[in-house]
Amino acid sequence: MKRTNQSVVFVFTMLIVVFLIIAGCNSTGMQRSDKATTTMQTMDDDIKLVIVQLEATGASLAELTKSGQSDVKKAFELYSDNVSKIEKLEKDFAKHAEEMKVRGADYFDEWQKEGDRYENPKIQALSEQRRAELGEIYGRIAENSVGMDEAFKAYVSDVKEIQMYLSNDLTAKGVESIAPISRKAVVEGNRLKYEIKKLQTSVEKARMEMDQSGR
Repeated sequence: MKRTNQSVVFVFTMLIVVFLIIAGCNSTGMQRSDKATTTMQTMDDDIKLVIVQLEATGASLAELTKSGQSDVKKAFELYSDNVSKIEKLEKDFAKHAEEMKVRGADYFDEWQKEGDRYENPKIQALSEQRRAELGEIYGRIAENSVGMDEAFKAYVSDVKEIQMYLSNDLTAKGVESIAPISRKAVVEGNRLKYEIKKLQTSVEKARMEMDQSGR
């Protein structure tokens, strides 16, 4: 009788272990999805800050180099502050963009590996269909990211060098001589802002599609 009870306990324990293993496997995909959507949320937050700061940096540069600026020193200090802020945001943007890329690749790669585990062919087909649909939506992030890091770095480099130049020559002649380059930097900032907004749209769409909260 005692041996029978031990056998029952053993079998029951094994069933619990198997259940926990299965539950762990089932939650893995959700965890990967959560990590992917979390990095997308972080990226979305970054983009909103970047858009505001690009506008502020461009506006302060235009104000600094406009004809007849009465307080060049104050305008320069404001511009310098904005350059520091956009430089930091560019670094955060690049870091989080890479994290988002890695999380997304992990999510879809693992999903593909698990795609042949279904015995029911209809469920397997449905899984492959949904993976393809979400993969296409997520892929638009990469499409809208092409050249983004380089363009952002180039913009930050330009506004920093303008700031450096003016720190050595904040005379009326110095400001006038850098004005054409400054105007080009403002235009490039507006173009970058437009491209980043396109990226934001694709990030938000992918995040909503992959949201596991049921909202």
